[in-house]
Amino acid sequence: MKRRDLLQGGSLVLLLGAAQIARGATILAVRVWPAPDYTRITIESDGQLNAKQFFVATPPRLAVDIEGIDLNPALRELVAKVKSDDPFISGIRVGQNAPNVVRLVVDLKQPALPQVFTLPPIAAYQHRLVFDLYPTQVADPLAALIADRLKDSLQAGKPAPSPAAPPDPLGELIAQQSQRPASVAPVPPRGAPPAPAPATAAPPTTIAGRPQGAEPGKTDRLIIVALDPGHGGEDPGAIGPGGTREKDVVLQIAQRLRERINGQPNMRAFLTRDADFFVPLGTRVQKARRVQADLFISIHADAFFTPRPQGASVFALSDRGASSSAARWIADKENSADLVGGVNVKSKDAQVATALLDMSTTAQIRDSMQLGTAMLGEIGSVAKLHKARVEQAGFAVLKAPDIPSVLVETAFISNPDEEVKLKSDAYQEQLADAIMRGISRYFAKNPPLARNRVV
Repeated sequence: MKRRDLLQGGSLVLLLGAAQIARGATILAVRVWPAPDYTRITIESDGQLNAKQFFVATPPRLAVDIEGIDLNPALRELVAKVKSDDPFISGIRVGQNAPNVVRLVVDLKQPALPQVFTLPPIAAYQHRLVFDLYPTQVADPLAALIADRLKDSLQAGKPAPSPAAPPDPLGELIAQQSQRPASVAPVPPRGAPPAPAPATAAPPTTIAGRPQGAEPGKTDRLIIVALDPGHGGEDPGAIGPGGTREKDVVLQIAQRLRERINGQPNMRAFLTRDADFFVPLGTRVQKARRVQADLFISIHADAFFTPRPQGASVFALSDRGASSSAARWIADKENSADLVGGVNVKSKDAQVATALLDMSTTAQIRDSMQLGTAMLGEIGSVAKLHKARVEQAGFAVLKAPDIPSVLVETAFISNPDEEVKLKSDAYQEQLADAIMRGISRYFAKNPPLARNRVV
């Protein structure tokens, strides 16, 4: 069979028999992680795999020649793991392209930017060959949030714009929300003089973040709270004695909290992940900055070597070392998520993320401590606290230079009793209510600034 037939044929080609036994590395597991952001394919083996890739534009498909193996029945599972609602993949075909070389063809629903890379053994994983499929055009998440707010306003029966109003209400709302692009804006280095204001009409005078004369307690724009469910995809996070995975319970808590935030007037929640997929630490920060979030709340479930520790904690960033040895240990553990989840270190995005994470500010840490204190007080009313004060350490995910950021450890998933609580609807609801009250307390004392400031 010709190579062209393997690429263009619509059916799966499986050459079985003696070739089922791999002469090199053995395939241990295959996984597919579909998500709106990107889809990841992982092939895990007991030895490092070498791969050569090429992309065909019409129809769009990615072909990868994997060297050192023969066709293995485990690869058959990869075909069945593709879901019909996968935003990128329509199907996968595999075949023996040459002796000791397997060709894998990923048929795509849309053009994509593929990244193919390997990961060394870590944690419970052995060698991994990873295919990441990214969209060629990325949607604007800030526009999506504002469109969602506009939709809710119309459904609530508010009057539609008059004929004299601009024909594009979404565009008008986006213009009101910010005078800067939705992409991540560069942040001047510490000590640099502020950028000169643009030569436009002077913005209205603000009082505590709202235009002068506006009704007290209200803002003139959408307030955005970035929620960051930890781990995801290849990174399960901590696993409780009963098998509960951290990545699952923190996503559930974040989704409950999103409902409460979206129920507030002029407020919207943005999730760094809303399904089971991995997001690198730096990308989580970039996502929050791209939607110009007013707050960043990372949600986790702690773990320790023994089942005894219990209680919830709240952490903020520190630029002077950890506030305790336990805080340092937890920060080191959370910062290793990129190694477990798997980041393409050759990607330019990784370099950008690393630079971004070095730009923390004293003001951000001060505001983060205030946010953490407000939240800790509320969480303490529904859960036992591990520490009665906000702790600090060098959490990579908290290093947005311009967004108050905290990390909430909701409980110790390694404690059998708290693992049971984390899985319960009642406890998740109580936590979401408590965090929402903490957010409200913080904003009551620190009204969000108007977006007409120069950044």
